[in-house]
Amino acid sequence: MRDQVTDFVDARTKLRDLLQSFFGFSSFKGRQEEVIDNIYAGKNTLVIMPTGAGKSLCYQLPAIASEGTAIVVSPLIALMKNQVDAVRAFSGVSGVAEFLNSSLNRNEIRKVHDNVMQGVTKMLYVAPESLAKLENIEFLKKVNISFVAVDEAHCISEWGHDFRPEYRKIRQMVDMLGQVPIIALTATATPKVQSDIIKNLQMPEADVFLSSFNRPNLYYEIRPKVNAIKSIIKYIHENPNKSGIVYTLSRKKTEELAELLVANGIKAAPYHAGLDSPVRVANQDAFIMEDIHVIVATIAFGMGIDKPDVRFVIHYDIPKSIESYYQETGRAGRDGLEGVCIAFYADQDVVKLQKFMKDKPVAEKEIGNLLIDEVVSFAHSATCRRKQILHYFGEGFNEADCNQMCDSCRHPVALVDGTEAMQTLLKLVAGLARKFDSDHLLNLVTGTMSPDIEAYGHDRHPLWGVGSDEARGFWGALLREALVSHLLIKEFEQFGTIRMGAAGEAFLQKPYPIRVRPDHDFSKIMAESDAEAQGTSVLDSRLFDMLRDLRKKMAGQKNLPPYVIFQDPSLEEMSTLYPINLQELQLISGVGAGKANKFGTPFVELIARYVEENEIERPSDYAIKSTTSKSAVKVFLISGIDRKIPLKDLGKSKNLSFEEVLLEIRSIIDSGTRLNIDYQLRETMDEESIQELYDYFLGMHNDDLAQAIRDMGDVYSEDEIRLVHIKFLSEQGN
Repeated sequence: MRDQVTDFVDARTKLRDLLQSFFGFSSFKGRQEEVIDNIYAGKNTLVIMPTGAGKSLCYQLPAIASEGTAIVVSPLIALMKNQVDAVRAFSGVSGVAEFLNSSLNRNEIRKVHDNVMQGVTKMLYVAPESLAKLENIEFLKKVNISFVAVDEAHCISEWGHDFRPEYRKIRQMVDMLGQVPIIALTATATPKVQSDIIKNLQMPEADVFLSSFNRPNLYYEIRPKVNAIKSIIKYIHENPNKSGIVYTLSRKKTEELAELLVANGIKAAPYHAGLDSPVRVANQDAFIMEDIHVIVATIAFGMGIDKPDVRFVIHYDIPKSIESYYQETGRAGRDGLEGVCIAFYADQDVVKLQKFMKDKPVAEKEIGNLLIDEVVSFAHSATCRRKQILHYFGEGFNEADCNQMCDSCRHPVALVDGTEAMQTLLKLVAGLARKFDSDHLLNLVTGTMSPDIEAYGHDRHPLWGVGSDEARGFWGALLREALVSHLLIKEFEQFGTIRMGAAGEAFLQKPYPIRVRPDHDFSKIMAESDAEAQGTSVLDSRLFDMLRDLRKKMAGQKNLPPYVIFQDPSLEEMSTLYPINLQELQLISGVGAGKANKFGTPFVELIARYVEENEIERPSDYAIKSTTSKSAVKVFLISGIDRKIPLKDLGKSKNLSFEEVLLEIRSIIDSGTRLNIDYQLRETMDEESIQELYDYFLGMHNDDLAQAIRDMGDVYSEDEIRLVHIKFLSEQGN
């Protein structure tokens, strides 16, 4: 017994010394020490530890302390590189951590093998696909393996947020390496996912270390998706120089939104799997090194990114599961300081997520749709967000401890009595011959027809429509309260069917007061927000007239048509948003930097005086600079024109007609970019003809191109008139 105690004390002393000397930490966080003791003792271990709690150290420290090399199974090449670089930075020894994956050439693989065989490498990171290769298995059989760590172990489960079929084969590969301990680690795992991990890795005797999922420094908020882009830009401007991630569902939206942020003076870059690898790596590194402040990304970004000072995570599109939401929001505030998590909700996004599932196998589709339903329920709920998240992961929580760190607790919806309604709901569930999901129960109690209601004859049930006097949102909130309080139990393995819980039977025997917060009605909120937005965007007609007078005066001085200076839509926007400097003026539609600098000073000076004299409170949600979805085409055209490539050839290469090319060029010029198309004009027109048309446009008092074609069409072709018009606008307006 004394020898065992001595060994334990010696081991703990060794680990603490390494914690200080190798990693530079003076103490462990949370449950790290007991997890590390367990792993160092060679026991199978399951670790569920939230992002920011120091999960990686749990296997890195025992790997350094143990004889041999630890094999770390990791899902992403970028994640491996990140972690290898971090360990090497601690030690100063390049070979102490290595990775073995498809990014290496033959010479690099040989070097890795040498470092492992010489005992230099304490951690070898591999992808599950690499682990399955026969040549790697044969090599690893020669290695003294201390243990196998399966990182991001939730990937094993179909119920996890990032299921990877290749993770299912890990146990089979490990068995080929001999009897070695297995360590499974993840930041997110519901009880069902935990069970799947243990079952698939065949380690029922594993010691389970489950840390709290609560991240008290994170603030959670769901907003209706009204003017979402403007809200995002406004939020980022109000939080300058803070690092943040904006998640979207699609690659296209990622690039569009990143471009919009850049256009509005925000240092941002996109990240998605479709970008070339060097671009992805460069954008990720720029974010980590703070050369840019915001990364706009699909879910391809973030896993294992070791950046502790991400201050906000914004979901432009609602995520596909609560686990995804928790994992992605968990990248905020990993240093324990501020972390703001904002998600925008719209029913259309839910439809998109469901469409993504349409080609999946039936079982996978049913699981996916159930997970989406959980997100919808979470979004609509007015109950404490933190309480719901923790309940989802099997952890209880008193919402008073939220400390107003979610929108539901900071701006609570009034409680209503639900005692009698809860009795009705529980009696309904208890009286059904079989179990049904929440949607079916809500349809039954509110009297809403559906194919399933008809199929089971539930429109003839005694309680059919018993709750039709209350809104569906009330019954949804009541059902959620029943689940959180364990009065009812949702069986995820049975695709979300609901059964009576022991606490529910007790409640029916002895009811007690129940108070609930009815769900948010997003359709109503969005309608109100639209009306409010329209109400604040009122044209100041007096200012508009003053700006028109100024434009007319300036046009006379410069001998230019007024529309060349600023068009009416631009003046209308100025009369709504009151820009008082040239930087703000450039945010007005149709005003680029060139036009603002050339004509803008008198206009912003007039507006500033007007605002001061009339004590006008300018709108806080300022206009955003817009870009178009065809920006890549515009960049291509600008580059081609700079190289004097014929416009028809440029159009052919992008499958555009000549008219479409001219429309794109006009759009480029209207946004403030000056283009020189003289080379194109001189192919078909002489200088005298060009000058005649140019002078015609100088004498026009409006921008009516159709009138110009009617007046000059007998002499010049429509294309020639359009080209000279473009030249005129480019030179005079920019």
